[in-house]
Amino acid sequence: MAEEKTFPMTAAGRDKLQAELDDLITNQRPEITKRIQIARSYGDLSENSEYQSAKDEQAFVEGRIVTVRKMIENAEIISASDSDADEVTLGKAVTFKELPDEEPETYTIVGSVEADPLAGKISNESPMAAALLGKHKGETVKVPLPNNVEIEVEILSVETK
Repeated sequence: MAEEKTFPMTAAGRDKLQAELDDLITNQRPEITKRIQIARSYGDLSENSEYQSAKDEQAFVEGRIVTVRKMIENAEIISASDSDADEVTLGKAVTFKELPDEEPETYTIVGSVEADPLAGKISNESPMAAALLGKHKGETVKVPLPNNVEIEVEILSVETK
C-alpha cells in the first residue's frame, strides 16, 4: 500500500487546522443542513436554486473536512528549536537580501499547508525556501527561479519564532 503523504507544519499551523476543522463540523455543517431543510420546504427541487446552492456548499464543506482531517492525521510537527540557532529550518524566520544591493526581506519558512506569502510565510517547497533550508546566517545562496534565471541572496539573520 502506498505510504501516506506527510504534511510538515509547525504546532501553531496544526492548531489552526484543528480550529478550522472544529468550525467546519460544529458551525458550517449544521448551518448548511438547516439551509437545505429550508430550501426543501419550498417545493420543487429541480428548479430550486437555494437548494442547489446549499447542496454545492455542503459538498465543498464535506470535502474540506476530509482534507483537513487527513492533513492533521498526517501532520509532521517541526520544531525550530531542534537545529542550530543560525540554521534555516521550518518554523524559523529568515531575513535575506538579494545581491548586490536590494532591501532586506523577512519570511518565516513553513510547510505548504501554512503558507501565506502576504503574511510573510513561505512554503518549504517554494524555490526560495528550498534553496535557503539548511543554510546558515552569513551564507550566500544561489536561488534558481523559473526560466533558468538564478538570483543570489545573502542570509542576514535567522530567528526562531
